Amino acid sequence: METVSHYGRTTAYRESDRGGSGSPLLFVHGSGGSHAVWRSQFRLADDHPITTLDLSGHGESDDVDANAGYETLSAYADDVIAVADATDARILAGNSLGGAVALHVALERTDEIDLDGLILAGTGARLAVLESLREWLAEDFDRAIEFLHAPGRLFVDPSPELVDASETVMRETGRAVTERDFLTCHEFDVRDRLDEIDVPTLAIAGGGDQLTPPRYHDYLASEIPDAALAILENAGHLAMLEQPEAFNTAIYRFVTDLDR
Repeated sequence: METVSHYGRTTAYRESDRGGSGSPLLFVHGSGGSHAVWRSQFRLADDHPITTLDLSGHGESDDVDANAGYETLSAYADDVIAVADATDARILAGNSLGGAVALHVALERTDEIDLDGLILAGTGARLAVLESLREWLAEDFDRAIEFLHAPGRLFVDPSPELVDASETVMRETGRAVTERDFLTCHEFDVRDRLDEIDVPTLAIAGGGDQLTPPRYHDYLASEIPDAALAILENAGHLAMLEQPEAFNTAIYRFVTDLDR
């Protein structure tokens, strides 16, 4: 892992560049996750430089002292902008909370980054979190993890190994940071600002995702001026892990069109 220092902390990222001439992409993980959720997307590195990062408090990145909500969202945006500047990435791909961060950057931080496109996967313009899940995150972390890994949420029909790996990352992130992530999602709402997005956008939904259903992505595609929609069957919230080939194909086609 490489690191970049900014605002008194270091943010860790992993970069793969196999000499392709396509536009560089930066991938941003979701709540309780890490850069590892994007491991299958490094297959795109033959054509496009690929970077994945750990947001503050996740993986190998330093934590940040920030309250849940806008303050945390802004701090995570700082992480993304610092890594994008270090790697020349101008296309942001975000999953769930990572999609909220990408939207925040596109709406409020365009003076700090020259964006060429957005990829919004398993996310939405509003990301309300069930009250029961918020309670479990505060009081019963094991129950929250169990809920999220039930069929139709993070995954539709995963292998036991995939579930175990996902649960392990969430436990390593820890209850406090994971709760902060979900509370930040709960406060996020840019439904009235999507028409301000001025870069081409791809919304990718898992057809079986109950956390951010396909209708969330229908809304993104209909309200963002230049947007396309891809729905991947037999996939839940983490479609990039459950259906990596279909996920990568959707990204490849979108970014190839951008480069043309």
